[in-house]
Amino acid sequence: MSVKSDIEIAREATMRPIAEVAAKVGIPSDALLQYGPTKAKVTADFIDSIKGRPDGKLVLVTAISPTPAGEGKTTTTVGLGDGLNRIGKKAMMALREPSLGPCFGVKGGAAGGGYAQVVPMEDINLHFTGDFHAITSAHNLLSALIDNHIYWGNAAGIDSRRVEWRRVLDMNDRALRSIVNSLGGVSNGFPREDGFDITVASEVMAILCLAKDLKDLETRLGNIIVAYTRDKKPVRARDVKGEGAMTVLLKDALMPNLVQTLENNPVFIHGGPFANIAHGCNSVLATKTALKLADYVVTEAGFGADLGAEKFFDIKCRKAGLQPSCAVIVATVRALKMHGGVKKDDLKAENAAAVAKGCENLKRHIENVNKFGVPAIVAVNRFITDTEAEIQEVMKAAESMGTRAFMCNHWAEGGKGTEALAHHVVEVCNSGKAAFKPLYPDSMGLRDKVKTIATEIYRAADISCDSSVETRFKDLEAMGFGHLPVCMAKTQYSFSTDPNKRGAPTGHIVPVRELRLSAGAEFIVVITGEIMTMPGLPKVPAADTIRLNDQGQIEGLF
Repeated sequence: MSVKSDIEIAREATMRPIAEVAAKVGIPSDALLQYGPTKAKVTADFIDSIKGRPDGKLVLVTAISPTPAGEGKTTTTVGLGDGLNRIGKKAMMALREPSLGPCFGVKGGAAGGGYAQVVPMEDINLHFTGDFHAITSAHNLLSALIDNHIYWGNAAGIDSRRVEWRRVLDMNDRALRSIVNSLGGVSNGFPREDGFDITVASEVMAILCLAKDLKDLETRLGNIIVAYTRDKKPVRARDVKGEGAMTVLLKDALMPNLVQTLENNPVFIHGGPFANIAHGCNSVLATKTALKLADYVVTEAGFGADLGAEKFFDIKCRKAGLQPSCAVIVATVRALKMHGGVKKDDLKAENAAAVAKGCENLKRHIENVNKFGVPAIVAVNRFITDTEAEIQEVMKAAESMGTRAFMCNHWAEGGKGTEALAHHVVEVCNSGKAAFKPLYPDSMGLRDKVKTIATEIYRAADISCDSSVETRFKDLEAMGFGHLPVCMAKTQYSFSTDPNKRGAPTGHIVPVRELRLSAGAEFIVVITGEIMTMPGLPKVPAADTIRLNDQGQIEGLF
């Protein structure tokens, strides 16, 4: 029997008019700004009108440390949301928007998979409702205003050697990582070194995803530090009068996007900050709106729980006042075998011992999630090659940590394949066990915040900082930023900073290479390794096989 591809399954979906999907959670048609028949934005006026309603239960979907074998976090998020609706609960999902760069690079599309997908899949993975283009334009408007300010007399005293604000593009283009701008003579300005990041790495993206409303968005945009003067005083976006026009460009982008699953259940897909140098979660506005509309909201965070869940809890939940009721940790038997030392080429062979060894990674993530006062549940994204002996090892590992693991067949069966998990999620959400608390208080020193995450979450022995980083910690606190949370930029593949150390390493040292201030987003980025903010395309990019067929349909996107 041939297995249908994700895009074939998506193309065969019977989509309902978006107004019908919206009506399931009480959104009237006049509160929709429609982008064709199957996607819409929810208006700011409607969002304001429901702010007094009680919140539903918030469920985070996170994962074990990623491996090349894959885990299926988005697919599980969609499957669980469908499963909750299937057992009679009023549930929504809140996801990130995919970026064009990875779509045409290595990763391909990102809207779930199999029979646990969000549609219209092609639209979501391409231009969608234009949010990323708006963010790109707003970011680059500020870039243009900075160089224009310098050209016309430089009243703010910007030191052109200390311009921090780079340009962005939503594409993988290594040739733009480091450039020189303003060449060509006096009329083109003052030449200086510059560069491009990918749009999802923009601080504007992080700000859009943390802003409460348009006023908060404008304030945060004005607070962005774009450069420094010769005596190292910060110059902000408001000093070059950028925040007003940027907000105008982002006016529609701030409204959450509503789409549907294959089972016609409502989903917000909104925002997509980098999961490394930013917090890697969908927008606060989409999550908080969903909580006013549904009894259960399923959302996800980027990478494994050591990065994604930690940032979701310590940055997003802290800043937005969210109270998660439980966390679902996604694992696959294949990935656990890799954490247990099995090579990718050998994953098809049964190896229960390797699964048991790999479960040390899973158990640590469970323990870490519990440190935030959030009960954890394990969802095993099932493959047909999984054997009973291997599955039992996962079940035993979960039980040894005081939780339960559920085999989930959502890829093949949609919501039906997650019913058992959905029932347990409801039970845990209503048990009153959750008592969420961030890992560290706002008042803790910045260096101690980093050390707390390194020792408590990564199980490192210590952090190491050279004298310039130690000075930077002190300078940031002296500037009044000591109360901000820290956003760790570390390899996603390991608890350590070595991507090859799988499983559950301990006793390592986390080297802090650099600290970057995101004054508008209101967090400090702590860089512990080589962080690429403008990816390149691989030797054979996905773009090579993306095309229109004779019927005018898109091929190769998944």
